[in-house]
Amino acid sequence: MSDDRDDLPPTGPPNPAGEPDPAGDPGAPGDPSAPASPGPGEASVPSGLVSAVVSLVNTGPVLLGAYTIAELTAVDAVVDFLEARPSDDELAEAVRSLAARELLLAGDGERVQVRGDLGIAVAFQQRARRVLDARTTGTVVGEPWRILLLPQPERICLMVRIDALGVHQIGLYKLEEAVRILVDWLPRGQSAEPDPDLGADDLLAGAERAALLTLVEYTAEGSAEIAGASTDLVLARKGGRLHLLTRDPAHDDKLEPKPVSGKDEIRDRLVSLLT
Repeated sequence: MSDDRDDLPPTGPPNPAGEPDPAGDPGAPGDPSAPASPGPGEASVPSGLVSAVVSLVNTGPVLLGAYTIAELTAVDAVVDFLEARPSDDELAEAVRSLAARELLLAGDGERVQVRGDLGIAVAFQQRARRVLDARTTGTVVGEPWRILLLPQPERICLMVRIDALGVHQIGLYKLEEAVRILVDWLPRGQSAEPDPDLGADDLLAGAERAALLTLVEYTAEGSAEIAGASTDLVLARKGGRLHLLTRDPAHDDKLEPKPVSGKDEIRDRLVSLLT
């Protein structure tokens, strides 16, 4: 979406808490973290929307639906974390599909309204300032190959699960639940002793399952995310043993083996990265 358009969550239908969503001041009480007014390309968040959704997430996961990369690109959602921009024809078809489902409506002037669950996803994506991008090899049919976690200040996470067909399943989860889902999806096995003679390339080439996790801190300029500092972790299961590699602080282009004592340690590392 170009910077001269704004994404707007629904202003008429009920919000997830069952109460009206008036398009009030985004900085009104109930959403103290919202900006006073949206910048170019940013979502205008109705008063109380964030606090209502956070309350729902604290009672259980809030699933926000499944979308294609073209549909997400059409509303500028998590686009800067995706790898390929769809063609103009694909974008045009995505806009028609969203409009047919009343998720995308024309607004005043050049503004548009992003409604329903997709509007909630856009609003929470724009609030995040870091993303954990996890990719794994050795997946099976029906299993995602990539998961994005975008933590929020309230210790909840926007989770995007991407499968081989490019379907993006989006939901909001409590932080601990999101990390548990991620850890269960990552390679598992008995802990291996760090082997300095085993190079990263050899380890990954012979691994039954491997995962790269990258945490990126970013700032926002309008609807564009600008990447900053990053942290990498590599997990690989080889011969039933689980290996952990981290970026060598003295040599950014080198991965070094680290001891790992099981899934609890991995979970603690991920929670530390996300908070």
